[in-house]
Amino acid sequence: METAPHRLTAFLQDTLHLSTDSIILAWKQAEQTPSLLPITLWQYGLISLSQLDQIFDWLYNDHPEVGRKLY
Repeated sequence: METAPHRLTAFLQDTLHLSTDSIILAWKQAEQTPSLLPITLWQYGLISLSQLDQIFDWLYNDHPEVGRKLY
């Protein structure tokens, strides 16, 4: 069974085509507060504002169970 972080990582790779290195960097920066991962990706310029919106839509509309597990 996939965990919430794995499902989000798969979404970032498969849908937004983020590199593994970008995702690892963001996870390291957001390690203490995983809920900040989308903001961390945006802060570091790894995603656009439009992609940030896609992540929030995915988390809260399509997969709310993942969003709840990150918070």
